[in-house]
Amino acid sequence: MIELSLRWQPRDFDLQVAFVSTARNLALFGPSGSGKTSLLLAMAGLRRPHAGRIVLDGELLFDSERHIDVAAARRGLGVVFQDGRLFPHLRVKDNLLYGNRRKPDGSAIGFDTAVELLGLTELLARWPASLSGGEARRVAVGRAILSQPRALLLDEPLVGLHREARGQVLHYLRRLRDEVGLPTILVSHQPDEVQHLSQEVVLLDDGRVVGQVGIGEFAG
Repeated sequence: MIELSLRWQPRDFDLQVAFVSTARNLALFGPSGSGKTSLLLAMAGLRRPHAGRIVLDGELLFDSERHIDVAAARRGLGVVFQDGRLFPHLRVKDNLLYGNRRKPDGSAIGFDTAVELLGLTELLARWPASLSGGEARRVAVGRAILSQPRALLLDEPLVGLHREARGQVLHYLRRLRDEVGLPTILVSHQPDEVQHLSQEVVLLDDGRVVGQVGIGEFAG
């Protein structure tokens, strides 16, 4: 469960959002500039709100009044950015192993499992610069899940990909959801992504929540 109430007001934007969700697969949906990515970064501990509170699965991650701000590395969240952000000096296998470097005993997702789930076997020896956009996104997802996160935060994971690559990455993300059951929070402005990957949708516009619906009610 996530409980979030926050305010962030840079010079040119006013983000004031509050919602509670028990969905394992949640989407933040809205047009560009509505505040979706800012919310995701705040959840991850990569952007500090001016005020508010964030609670994930009963653990308080941020509370401005109590001066609590858990460091990003201690929040246990895997983040996949729009551009993948792979380490260019490491081959695919070593990028994945970087995510796996702090694997606790009894981890739910092992290296071989992640590679198989995301179809990465033939990519392990390659350099990031040689990957297509879709391949790079899959590697970024693999690195994130190998850190054994409590939840996976996906910031527009299919943006900029051509139709075939979008379909491939979407297939692997659905497989990850169905076979691993890892909770996800998806940022997207594409209705088809939301419909395929989410159970509940928080609708955002101009820095405000304008609705919250189950996927059966979501019309895009």
